[in-house]
Amino acid sequence: MTTAPPALRFGLFLSQANKPLDQVYDEFQMAEDLGFDHAWLVDHLMDTDGPADHPCLEAWTLLAALATRTTRIRLGVLVSSNTFRHPALLLKEAVTVDHISAGRLTLGLGTGWHVDEHRRYGIDLPEAPERVDRFAEATELISLLMRQSRTTFSGKHYRLVDAPLEPKPVQQPRIPLLIAAHRPRMLRLAAQFADQWDTFAEMPGTATNGVSAGIEERIRALDRACRAIGRDPAEIRRSTWTTSAALESDAAYAGFVERHRLLGFTDFSVVPPASGAEAVLRGVAERVIPELRVATAVIPGK
Repeated sequence: MTTAPPALRFGLFLSQANKPLDQVYDEFQMAEDLGFDHAWLVDHLMDTDGPADHPCLEAWTLLAALATRTTRIRLGVLVSSNTFRHPALLLKEAVTVDHISAGRLTLGLGTGWHVDEHRRYGIDLPEAPERVDRFAEATELISLLMRQSRTTFSGKHYRLVDAPLEPKPVQQPRIPLLIAAHRPRMLRLAAQFADQWDTFAEMPGTATNGVSAGIEERIRALDRACRAIGRDPAEIRRSTWTTSAALESDAAYAGFVERHRLLGFTDFSVVPPASGAEAVLRGVAERVIPELRVATAVIPGK
């Protein structure tokens, strides 16, 4: 019996950098009102795309507030930096938001990467191999806490002794884990732990800066890693995002989605333009996304 492909989902990578609180509230409400499936904040302590003195609200406390102001749309941080919080504390925050949102959270996880941000705030940013070591322990620890009544964990970087996780998440068996992974070892961890894998094209000034492997090569690496541990690659949703260039026309947006859908992606996010965002997004939401949903819908029995 062939497993039906998952339904496509469409999102907005909204960010909170260089925005007042009311604007962030309005943008998330707009995303919900227009029918998008998910919307995302960033996990940065400053605006990493602009001057360091631009305002940037903290992600998880802001996400809790957004959970009270929305009712349908899935919410998340794309992605939480493992260097900023102990993973057990991050999970407690995530479970709290899962309860506030009535089960609409996706827990995005990444190693952390922005050098200047860590330098300015005095937060250690180990070299890449150690960051991945820490991340491997963090994802295992988070997975165990959501699965067990009590967890004891003894790693090189993190330790727990008979730790409970109460209350449990609203979503069962666990909050979906999204792992951002672009390089070989992180792709292997995504194969092991992720419910959703996120990657995007090589882009200067982002976590994919200097990634030599193209997206197709990363897909093949993830699939190989899944098969090596006996996991069906189709179990993992696959998400990507791109800049506002994809919103220059209906055709540009449809092309972005179709190119990546044919590669097996299931979730598609865009960064809105700096001005005129609502009109542009309304056009995409009303004209393009409904057609994409119908064209890719799974017909029972087919």
